[in-house]
Amino acid sequence: MGKTKKRTFICLILSIALMLISMVGAHIVQTDGGKVTIKDISWETPQGYVMSALLCIPDGVSAENPAPGIVTSHGMYNNKEMQDINYVELARRGYVVLAMDMYSHGNSENVDDLVTVQTGMYDAVQMLASLDYVDTEHIGITGHSLGGISSNVAVTLDNAADTQLISAVLLNCADATYVDSETGEYTDIYGSRDVGIIAAQYDEFFMQSTDAEGNVTGFAPDYLESSNAQSFLYFGTDPTGQELRTEGEYYYENVDGEEAFRVIYNPDIIHPWSHFSQKSATATINFFNEAFGMPDPIPASDQIWQWKEAFNAVGLVGFAMFVIYFTISLLYTPAFSSLRSKEVIVGTDRKATKKGKLWFWLGLILSAVFGTALYIPLLTNMQIVAYGLMPWAQSAPWGVSTWALLCGLFAIAFMAVSYFVNGKKEGTDLKAIGVKISPARLGKTLLLAVIVICMSFFWVFFADYFFNTDFRLWVLAIKAFGTDKILVSFFPYMVFFLVYYVANSVANNSFNLNDIGMKDGKRGWINTAIVTVFNALPPVILLVYNYSYYFMNKTIRYGSSTPTSMAYVWLFPIAVILPVSAVISRKIYKMTNNPYLPGIINGVIITLITCSNTLTYAF
Repeated sequence: MGKTKKRTFICLILSIALMLISMVGAHIVQTDGGKVTIKDISWETPQGYVMSALLCIPDGVSAENPAPGIVTSHGMYNNKEMQDINYVELARRGYVVLAMDMYSHGNSENVDDLVTVQTGMYDAVQMLASLDYVDTEHIGITGHSLGGISSNVAVTLDNAADTQLISAVLLNCADATYVDSETGEYTDIYGSRDVGIIAAQYDEFFMQSTDAEGNVTGFAPDYLESSNAQSFLYFGTDPTGQELRTEGEYYYENVDGEEAFRVIYNPDIIHPWSHFSQKSATATINFFNEAFGMPDPIPASDQIWQWKEAFNAVGLVGFAMFVIYFTISLLYTPAFSSLRSKEVIVGTDRKATKKGKLWFWLGLILSAVFGTALYIPLLTNMQIVAYGLMPWAQSAPWGVSTWALLCGLFAIAFMAVSYFVNGKKEGTDLKAIGVKISPARLGKTLLLAVIVICMSFFWVFFADYFFNTDFRLWVLAIKAFGTDKILVSFFPYMVFFLVYYVANSVANNSFNLNDIGMKDGKRGWINTAIVTVFNALPPVILLVYNYSYYFMNKTIRYGSSTPTSMAYVWLFPIAVILPVSAVISRKIYKMTNNPYLPGIINGVIITLITCSNTLTYAF
């Protein structure tokens, strides 16, 4: 135990060091070594709602030396930090950047309908235009997905205003307004503004052509040759009989006495990858350079956002390590020493019989099959309901947590059957494997779990407050949140996730920690690897199947509806969370013989991660 205790405290110190390195490193990158000031701001918009944003101000910008301003917007179910590629690269090139949280996202105020959510972009434009160090003749907007739709709404609102503020628009993985909704004829709502589209070749949501009945006739890989794309490049006119215009070319025309351009970039990426793409970043830099010029000339190929992502990822690793080793370190304190197992639990203590091995593999396989087969049908139907009829504030966690609940109940049912059919006959002692727990021990378990959860998120809020950073990698993010997200998370999401993660911990540890995979009492890690791999199989299988089918057939397997497409996008973070949670669970269980402690910790932490990175309606 002495070596284990020493190793625990070394790993705990290392986890904190990794998180501190993450904060400092990401902060240095996003401020370009101190050349850009980043402020986390909030203000009341003309609509009476509070909006949150990161305001990036390059050195040397002032009322006497104003710079072009750019509003960046994330997509649906995301937050302002998802635009870090854009605000890092644009701000270091001399632009004033306002990276907004859309209404009902991040730290902005929640509203009760999607229409209002989409109006927030123009509120952010008005805020940016009010700053005396912003050149109001050169204000641009760029939004990804729903942020792109919001950009179109902002243009419409700007057209109706007495003074137009927006002079450049870059839609990222979002369609332009191609036709007049009343006449059905091609139109150009953008006028003399410079406009571009980043059209991902494998976009799951946008860049599709439809016929008069709304049937899909063309998909994203064919977008550039579509009438919509060509009409856009021909400034809203009918492209029939015109020469085919190409990707990456700037097409200029005189509109209302001003020269304006249209351009389409066509990177070979999927929709969510545009958050994490060097190609998208290059397109964004080149677009605004063409539209406004570059205050601080830096080649588009010179990009540093990857370093910020690397530091953010280091923070994720440190956070996961902290959860494990802070929990174990508390087991050496007088208050919680009674929760520590007398000996570290290893597979050699639990030799699997021939029948036991059969139940082991059968449980893993059936659970993986059940989770894989259930996910898309359930999520698709749940999200269709969620779009207008759901009684809860967050639609994405509603679908995912319900899937988790059913998977957890399946695991509980299987464990019960395996115990009464086989385990009980073989002398399995539920108390010895930690399934039976006394009320006093359970109470102390809950207290320890709460302390670990609070202290783990302390570092997240520390990073946010002092460095304006968080811990994230692409679509997986651990960020600071308001009390509203805590209240929203309690029911049903936290209850549903707790059922799954507690059941998962009991299954992976109490029932599946044994000598399978070991040889001569060694290679204990193989058993951990087996349960970890099977934990991740449902999302991995679905992702591989879906995108293999998509690349071959130009559409996702179950149609092109937004609910189905979003269900696949949510699998990316799940594919990381499930195996990592299995490792965290196993590490803590081996020191405690208590499956409930890591199950509760995982369940609550993952609920808070999920509920702080999505859209929240106000009811």
